[in-house]
Amino acid sequence: MSDSLTCVSTPSLTALPVRRLTPRDLAACADLSEDRGWPREEHKWGLLLTAGNGYGIDDPAGGLVTACVVTEYGPRDCPELGAIGMVLVAERHSRQGVGRHLMRHVVEEMGSTPLTLHATEYGRPLYEELGFKVSGRAEMFRGVFTPGGPEPEVSTRPATAEDLATILRLDEEVFGTDRTHMITRLPAFSDQLRVAEENGRIIGYAAAWPNMTDHVVGPLIARDTETAKALVSSLAAHTDRPLRTDIDVRHEDLLAWLTERGLASVAFNSVMTYGIPELPGDWTRRFAPLTVAAG
Repeated sequence: MSDSLTCVSTPSLTALPVRRLTPRDLAACADLSEDRGWPREEHKWGLLLTAGNGYGIDDPAGGLVTACVVTEYGPRDCPELGAIGMVLVAERHSRQGVGRHLMRHVVEEMGSTPLTLHATEYGRPLYEELGFKVSGRAEMFRGVFTPGGPEPEVSTRPATAEDLATILRLDEEVFGTDRTHMITRLPAFSDQLRVAEENGRIIGYAAAWPNMTDHVVGPLIARDTETAKALVSSLAAHTDRPLRTDIDVRHEDLLAWLTERGLASVAFNSVMTYGIPELPGDWTRRFAPLTVAAG
């Protein structure tokens, strides 16, 4: 028998088709996270696969070779921004070009829609190769919040259903584009959703949602640093879990205050954009994203 008949060629991973993921792929996505040493984060994956568009490549041997999620913001038929997150490649298939293959597909699929993502130092060279530019930095803080010092003199309270329309208007003004489909999921997704008020007017809001053993603070939208502090303090007062949050490094006063309150810096990410020089909206009032995976 000739060699041409005895040898079975294995298709390149980069030749495998990219498909849309659905909420039914949640367990496979969580398995992929675990494979790379990340927490399974099924709660977060559930939100992203429902509110965003998942992309992945099936492994012929089972499971996923790679996956990511894109959350689109703005009008449904003409999105103004796409946030890419949860870009993962199975350990056994790493460094074979499959992540580049997936990202090129996503960028092409998104067409002229501006894109953003948070990149680790490991992933940043790939994104730069694809045309993404660094436009900022975020610093992840984590720890048990310890009250102390003068309390911010800003009133906060739990958000109610009647507050949602105001929160949506404020969020669009600060974020720079409409993300109603994400923010309206916060009451069910988060364990706490609180607003800051002045003379009966909402001047900020924040959520704390469960992620493994932590409560992640995000989004954190506030008129100023004192308002941001008040929101974080009020969220911390109603949980016994460690807090985790990703703060725009330009908010130096808040970063210093978090350190004083017992949280520690654990990582940095580069905020990157494609098709726009920087993120839309008002960064001075945007302190933390809902999650770095969705902006």
